[in-house]
Amino acid sequence: MARKAFVVTDAMREKVRYLAGVGVRQDDIAKIVGCAPKTLRKRLRDELDRGVAEANATISGYLFAAAKAGNIAAIIFWLKTRANWRERAAPDDPILETRTESHRSNVVLVLPDNSRDPELTEVLQGAQEKYFARKQQRRQLASPADTLPRKTMITGRKGGPGATEHTVDILSDNGGDLAPNERGQPASARGA
Repeated sequence: MARKAFVVTDAMREKVRYLAGVGVRQDDIAKIVGCAPKTLRKRLRDELDRGVAEANATISGYLFAAAKAGNIAAIIFWLKTRANWRERAAPDDPILETRTESHRSNVVLVLPDNSRDPELTEVLQGAQEKYFARKQQRRQLASPADTLPRKTMITGRKGGPGATEHTVDILSDNGGDLAPNERGQPASARGA
């Protein structure tokens, strides 16, 4: 017994285009219209492609309208995906140039400390010290002959009602003492 021929109608073309546009998988569309996936792709290729393209155009129109209306998320998404904007510093950024020229790297870490949870502050400080100790070990293993003496200094300063600010000096190019004075400054910054 021979198979029944698959007849494509205008209503079926419209249905396939709609289903493809809303994101239904091609295998599922084939089940809905009653044919094999291979037959669907062979006989209704234009409808599959057109449905996806029309849906993308519609959604892009909504996104563009939202961006024009001032929706910040839509603006950022559009610029990243359509205008190829990235969240990177430019290679000629003066901040990057000073970091590469200098042998010192300062890190400011704001910890949640409003004198309510001293245990949390202690745990976070311990984790910070471990992190910089591991980072220092990795640098020494990478090039032990080229490394300068490195020490870690953590100075605390109350920065407001909800934060404690810590400055970490992870590289000393003078080999001097990094013990802080009573103001929290390194020994090399004590001055005359």
